[in-house]
Amino acid sequence: MTDFKRWRTALAAAGGIAAGVAWIGLRGAKQIQFRRFDLALRHLPAAFDGYKVAHLTDIHLDGTRAADKRLYKAVAWINAQQPDLIALTGDFLTLKRPGDTGVLVDALRTLRAADGVYAVLGNHDHKRNYYAVTASVKAAGVTLLLNAVQPIERGGEALYLCGVDSLSRKRARLDRVLRTLPRGAAAAILMAHEPDFADVSAITRRFDLQLSGHAHGGQIRIPLLTRLALPVYGTRYSNGLYLVHRTVVYSNRGLGTTGPPLRFRCPPEVALIRLHPFTR
Repeated sequence: MTDFKRWRTALAAAGGIAAGVAWIGLRGAKQIQFRRFDLALRHLPAAFDGYKVAHLTDIHLDGTRAADKRLYKAVAWINAQQPDLIALTGDFLTLKRPGDTGVLVDALRTLRAADGVYAVLGNHDHKRNYYAVTASVKAAGVTLLLNAVQPIERGGEALYLCGVDSLSRKRARLDRVLRTLPRGAAAAILMAHEPDFADVSAITRRFDLQLSGHAHGGQIRIPLLTRLALPVYGTRYSNGLYLVHRTVVYSNRGLGTTGPPLRFRCPPEVALIRLHPFTR
């Protein structure tokens, strides 16, 4: 075989492999994993036993039909679970494209939860996206908790939902949240886009649960290489459940993608979490 033929064969094989990987990655980005699991929280009042929190993050609308379909499918599943509360932890848009804000409003305004729908912003929701995202989220009837606290009441007892703005954009003000949050053993859930914020929030011992996204679980999980591609503030707690001091941290893989519109060994994720009081 001549050198030219060898090179042509090698290039054809490489092209075939690349096409196969791309096909697997595109398919992986469509296969949403809907998760249901239970968590016991140390300070949760008995009145909230069985309380259902739906968690959706990193929607990343990017002007494609694939992203739109994922969002509508996720919203339909969440509503079917009849959650008590819905938490959205940022990165609604990647870069604003025509139609994205209309889809975002149309989808989010159909979300239903007994105690409301709440959101914080992610790093992609600032700069060029800030006004489009905040206006869209508010138009959909979602409450933004940017360095703020929202009490949720049941049977004369309270659970405090807290939210901080994006750490990556240097807008997270935990001090404002702590000033508003009642002192003592009140149960509190923190929404923070970047999961590594737990290194700051958990040492306060004021939060039973932190809900985050940002890292996409790695998005394309390849041994040894994935960690190199994780975003800043998404390297320590990038995928799943962790216990940081006494705070449970849940890092959701999110719904969308950034960079290549692919997922490998890391499907999109939407979660429903049932809460229970911690018993010894």
